[in-house]
This record gives sequence, structure tokens and C-alpha cells, in this order.
Amino acid sequence: MDILSMPPQASLVTKLKVQLKLAIARLRMVQQRDEQLGKTHRRAMAQLLEAGKVDSATIRVESIIRADITSELHEMLELYCELLLARAGLLEGPACDPGLEEAVKSLVYAAPKTEIKELGTVRLLLAEKYGKEFVLEAMDNVDGKVNPKVVKKLSVEPPRLELVQGYLEEIAKAYGVDWPKREAATPPPPDLIDDDDYADADNDDDDDDDNPSGGQEQKVLKEPALTTGAAAQTPAQRKASRGEEELSRAKNPPRGHLGGPKSPVTVTPPRMTTDNVHPKVTLGSVELKPNKKMEDAAAAASRRAKEPEGSVPDISDLERRFAALKKR
Repeated sequence: MDILSMPPQASLVTKLKVQLKLAIARLRMVQQRDEQLGKTHRRAMAQLLEAGKVDSATIRVESIIRADITSELHEMLELYCELLLARAGLLEGPACDPGLEEAVKSLVYAAPKTEIKELGTVRLLLAEKYGKEFVLEAMDNVDGKVNPKVVKKLSVEPPRLELVQGYLEEIAKAYGVDWPKREAATPPPPDLIDDDDYADADNDDDDDDDNPSGGQEQKVLKEPALTTGAAAQTPAQRKASRGEEELSRAKNPPRGHLGGPKSPVTVTPPRMTTDNVHPKVTLGSVELKPNKKMEDAAAAASRRAKEPEGSVPDISDLERRFAALKKR
């Protein structure tokens, strides 16, 4: 075959770009896989906490922490690969550009310690490009150019006790598990109980004697009194009250529903990481916390979401609605 008819060989930088693209695709796929497995493992941890098997959950949660550390490492390596791909023109020079030194040495340092085979190929091409001495310096991190977070996430030290505790708390919170168990409210001491309370208790005992059917019927009879006069209304008045309530709902639909007013500003809290177990929303150095009104609204929305269709509203909720109607 004539030499002139042979296809030109791809340059080293071209090969490196191809392997970087393959490495990015592989890293993303592995992160998605680990994310799905992490959800399954977290659900299992929540079930252990719900069953009271805290010791077993404490031991097994370390595997979740290690998987999260590996996922965070893969995310950093993906960003470094994208950086080299975006600045591929700087790879043409004989020496490593200072702007790429951290990315190149971090990839060379981490490649043999990960399961991503494409990163191993990238490391071989970088060694061919910059020489064996460059790779040995990066592997030993002689000049400290490797990202300290990459070095930390590749260490084999066991997780701290605070990190394990924080993970268990966040998992329990995410799945609605009461852990750590909250202490029940203790009743007030006898000295703090007024004499009026004893008088009310005596009156209740007298009522019980008059009503031999038991306390259950008494509770049913007392509950309508909490509707602030709703039971004393005539059918026409109750119908008008329901009409006013429906009209109020039509004028002021709840937030978040289709067609309802929405806030123009939405704040997404940061994702939980091993460096930030309890994520918080901050504005500069000030932590943003929801006020009492926002917490009450969120709690009410959570209660409504748990209620089945057609369920009877809570009496306290009816009281608030009726009070709002009287103010208008």
C-alpha cells in the first residue's frame, strides 16, 4: 500500500479528547447507578431504625457513607475531565499548562484508585504526553498540586462518629422515622395544679354519674361545642356559610395548586454531602430559616396531603376558617 494513501494517524490530543468524552459518559452512568442503589440502602436503614435495630443500622450506614464519598469523587473527576475537554487547546504544548496542572495531576492521582477504566486510559495518554517523571510526581503528590478533597476522599479512614450520627438522623428525618426517640412531655407537678382544675374534675365526675353510658358518648356530645356556634345554626345559615367558604376558596386558592399564585422566588436547599451532613440555606454568612407562618403552612399542607379524599376536616381547622369568615 502506498504511504500517501494511508489514513493519517490521530494525534495524541485527539485520542485524549476521545477518552475524556468516554470517561465523562462512564462517570455519569456510574453516578446514576450509585444514586439508585443509595435510595434502596437508605430505605433499608430507615426500616432498621424504625424496628429499633440501631446497632445494626450504625454499622451498615458506613457503607452508605463510603458510597456517597465515592460518588462525590466521581463528580469531581467528571468536572476535571470536562475542564480538560474545554481547554483542549492548552494540551498542545510540550509542558503542562499551570491552569491545567491541578486537573491533570488529580486525574493521574485518582485514576488507578477508581473502577473507571477510561480514566486509566486517560492517565496513560497523559503519561505519554508529559513523561514518566511527571506521573510519578503526581502519584506521590510531591508538590501538593492534587486537590486535597480528592486525596481525602480516596483515603481509607473510617468515618467519624459525628458523620455516622448525622447520616442516621438525616435518613430518619427523610423517611419520617422518630429517631432519636423524643421524650414524652411530663405532666406538671401537683403543686402547680389550681383548685379550679379539681373543681372541674369534680363536676366531670358528677356528669359521669348522670350519664351511665360512659365517657365515649360524652366526648361525642362535647365535640360539637368546639364549632363556635355552628351546631346552633339553621340549615339555611349552614348552607350560606358553606357558600361563603367556597367563595373564599375560589377567590384565594391555596398556594402551589394549579392556577394559584406562586412565589416568584424559589430557594432549593443544598444537597446533603459528607462535608455538609445537615444542609442549610444561607445568604452570605446568614442562615435562612423559615418563620413561624411558613412552618405552620408547611405543616398544614403536609396534613392535607396525608388525608384521604373526602375526609372530615380537623375541628381546629374549622375554627380557623370560621373565624376568618367572621372577620370579613
